[in-house]
Amino acid sequence: MHIEITEMPWDDPVGVRLRSDQERETAARYGGDLEQGAKPSAETTAVFLAATEPGGGVVGCGALRRLDERTFELKRMYVVPARRGRRIGEALLHALEDAGRERGATRMRLETGVEQPEAMRLYERCGYSRIPLYGPYTGCAASVCYERDLRADRERAQV
Repeated sequence: MHIEITEMPWDDPVGVRLRSDQERETAARYGGDLEQGAKPSAETTAVFLAATEPGGGVVGCGALRRLDERTFELKRMYVVPARRGRRIGEALLHALEDAGRERGATRMRLETGVEQPEAMRLYERCGYSRIPLYGPYTGCAASVCYERDLRADRERAQV
């Protein structure tokens, strides 16, 4: 299956719907809103990407928020339930890493939840390692944090 990943404005109605679906699904899984810290917004999001199937159906999204000069945080990673298991999330993740690199990133971070084993498997399969809870997630028993050093990709390519 071919997926096209493109940048989309944060306030695009399709993106708004996908993020709303993601928030609803997360709230249902955890029994309420667990948002830690400030929600991502157009002002705090460096890039918002959408995954589109042939024929124009948007089936996933993800965003980056800058944490510091060299670190971006993955936000709002989501694939519609009917399209999961097709590596769309992996394609989005790699595209977000590329977008981060283009903006000077050497490190990616993210937070997911203990009730999302499929997300944890994706991140681990893609080279992310668990790290201590950071920032607004510190002390949140439902959170799991991950990090990936993007410089390792360049070092492997040079060998």
